[in-house]
Amino acid sequence: MVGEVGYAKLSIEGIAHAAGVGKQTIYRWWPSKGAVLFDAFLAMAGEGEAAALPDTGDLAADLKLVLRATVDELNDPRFDQAMRAMHTEIVHDPALAADYARRLDGPMRELKKARLRAAQEAGQLAEDVDLDVAVDLVFGPVLHRWLHRTAPLTSEYADQVVDTALRGLQPR
Repeated sequence: MVGEVGYAKLSIEGIAHAAGVGKQTIYRWWPSKGAVLFDAFLAMAGEGEAAALPDTGDLAADLKLVLRATVDELNDPRFDQAMRAMHTEIVHDPALAADYARRLDGPMRELKKARLRAAQEAGQLAEDVDLDVAVDLVFGPVLHRWLHRTAPLTSEYADQVVDTALRGLQPR
């Protein structure tokens, strides 16, 4: 529905009408349209389907594969509007922000850290690298470029981000 009417015009009444139920039914399950959107987004993205990041032994190749897939998803109009709307709601709704952190960001962050930890244990990253900061260094620039639309979001850019981040994270 977000793609049809836009998030600003999306309403609980419209959601209820499209679902063929009363708005009380929607409110019984979700406290806000942001919460409905988040659950719909998770269903579309496949909540619970997250798996470990690839570990071929080549950290750069593995991260490039993941970031390229992220770029493809962020450039997909099916996801773009819903993700932008969800991020807007997260800024304004502390309960939704907490739910997002618990159900999506936290688990995904742990998967990313697990892959980086394996690389650290294999000597591909410096021992003293803070893995939370490393996740931000690798994934943050792509999300920033997408969110602010400062420049085209491409696979080539994703590769450059990985190469640049790893230069700073590798053992000296």
